[in-house]
Amino acid sequence: MNRLSKKFAAVALAGLMLGGVAAQAKSPKKNKKMNLAADPLTNVSSKQPDKELYDRAMIALKRGRFDVARLDLQTMLNTYPDSEYRMRAKLSVGDTWFKEGGSAALMQAEAEYKDFITFFPNAPEAAEAQMKVADIYYQQMEKPDRDYNNVQRAEQEYRAMINSFPDSSLVPRAKQKLRDVQEVLAERETNIGLFYGTRDDFSASIARLETVVDTYPLYSKSDQALLGIGDAYVGLAHTIQMQPNVPGALKERLRAVYQNKAAAAYAKVITRYPMAPHVEDARDRLVAMNRPIPEPTQEAINENDAEDRSRQALHFTDKTLGLIKHGPTVVEAVHVGEPSLDDPKRVLAPDITKENVAIFTAAVNAGKPVETQGAVTPTGVNEPPRTDRPSDAPLQLEKPQGGTGVGAEIVSAPNADPNAVVKAVGPTNTALPAAEKPAEAPDQVNEVKPGSSPTVAANSADAKKTKADLSDESSSKKKKKKGLNKLNPF
Repeated sequence: MNRLSKKFAAVALAGLMLGGVAAQAKSPKKNKKMNLAADPLTNVSSKQPDKELYDRAMIALKRGRFDVARLDLQTMLNTYPDSEYRMRAKLSVGDTWFKEGGSAALMQAEAEYKDFITFFPNAPEAAEAQMKVADIYYQQMEKPDRDYNNVQRAEQEYRAMINSFPDSSLVPRAKQKLRDVQEVLAERETNIGLFYGTRDDFSASIARLETVVDTYPLYSKSDQALLGIGDAYVGLAHTIQMQPNVPGALKERLRAVYQNKAAAAYAKVITRYPMAPHVEDARDRLVAMNRPIPEPTQEAINENDAEDRSRQALHFTDKTLGLIKHGPTVVEAVHVGEPSLDDPKRVLAPDITKENVAIFTAAVNAGKPVETQGAVTPTGVNEPPRTDRPSDAPLQLEKPQGGTGVGAEIVSAPNADPNAVVKAVGPTNTALPAAEKPAEAPDQVNEVKPGSSPTVAANSADAKKTKADLSDESSSKKKKKKGLNKLNPF
């Protein structure tokens, strides 16, 4: 017992000694702090009031007290407009709305970020503000088969961030986000194009799929889109073959044109995406069409292999979460390569229809003689006249010497060439004889005696007038109109 008591006493004594040493070590610091705080002239432990408001707002923001954080930030901005923390405070106001979430809060956050870019366009934080505007729409993206307005806006905002702030450190992250967004847009366009192909609307299918291939070359299923284009052209060729009223020669010409376009699409799968899963399908289609199979270059193989390695594999958990979560699944988006920063002109279904009409017109006119275009050259003076050319020999109307008095004039070509192939036919003397004076009429003799009435001998045909003749006579008696004459007001 004595030994135990001694041990406990030793331990207690050691503890007291250590506690005293610690108290002595802390006491100078405590006294020093108190002394510095009591002396305001040293300005060592004092803080600026704008910095205190900003720090307090950041603490409230971390704890989720967004209203308190906004109140402190607005107080700091209104009270200290020349503070060195004003840009961070203005940006943090948008952060409070952004982290609060909800449609209304996100709209308010976008307005705050846009105001910050307007007031501080050259500040480094302007790129951060533009990035957060794009993130607002990125968070609200729907699946590819849903409303895509937020996806389009996210693509526009990320492109604006990359183009407006190319030297920012946030550009790599913005490019990756843009690849994710373009993966969703390409997925939507591809699904619509393949759906049109199943409904035999080949023009609309080609338009959608060509837009995908031209605009989003980094799409994970670009090989499938190219196969859809080739299959659509094969479908057009089959549709022409099934038309009963089209001549056989015209069918063959149209079939050759459409098969050439289909073969070009299949060949691009092999040359541009040689490591894609649908390359063997493209080879099989070319073999079935008796077309040569192109060989991809080593550069194309390395490029496509790097793209495939950068993608993440789509696991069962990703598919399951894709059914539950609100936004799209962008696991298969590529992580290398430059995303498309400028939209080319979209391919529309009417454009494909016009192209098909031009192909049909060219096939109809194939083999026909080409009509010469241009003005017709008139014949010369010494050349015989032709039905397809006018003569350039000017004709003049000359009045003959002496005149005929009846208004007739002789038409002749002046300066006739004596060596002309075609010579004038007829007498050389074209002068007309003078008109003879008409004979004088006999004198009129009046055989009727004065005081007597002349007798007129009427023929039997004139004695009895017809109904038509009676209509010529004037009479005060009103006659009834018959037939269409009833409509005549006169």
